Amino acid sequence: MPDDESDAPEGVLLSGEENAAVRIKLEREKRGWSTTALSDLLNEAGFDMNPSAVWRIENRKRRINLDEAIGFAEIFGVPLSNFVGPPSLAAMGRAMELIDNVVATYRASARASSEATQARDELSAYLKDHPEISTEADAMVSNAIAAEVMKINAERYGPPPGA
Repeated sequence: MPDDESDAPEGVLLSGEENAAVRIKLEREKRGWSTTALSDLLNEAGFDMNPSAVWRIENRKRRINLDEAIGFAEIFGVPLSNFVGPPSLAAMGRAMELIDNVVATYRASARASSEATQARDELSAYLKDHPEISTEADAMVSNAIAAEVMKINAERYGPPPGA
């Protein structure tokens, strides 16, 4: 592992453990805390850590385990996913919030897309067994989706001209 942050390649995402080591030092120094002060806070929160261990983790002389990473993230008040993310982005808290929002929104979108596909597949399977209602059912689905799209567009862009 690199001895200090300057040995890390610029613009390259480090491993989560490497990121955590850099982030611990960055967050500790930003707050003006000593390694002793940080270890005291960790101990008070139920995460057993001595000042020497903090220093060794920061300087990549010791690995950090998951429980310790959770403790540091908790003490610094940052989500664990951000804590192990690229330190260059950590300095820009708003960027990390926005990145988290993009990821969460993508995840929700992917989940919704999967659910929509499943619902459509279930309807298609049902209509295959009941072809006598498939034309009307397809029209109902198309009309309902069109109404939703119009509603969403009206909320986003206002009512259509002349409405």
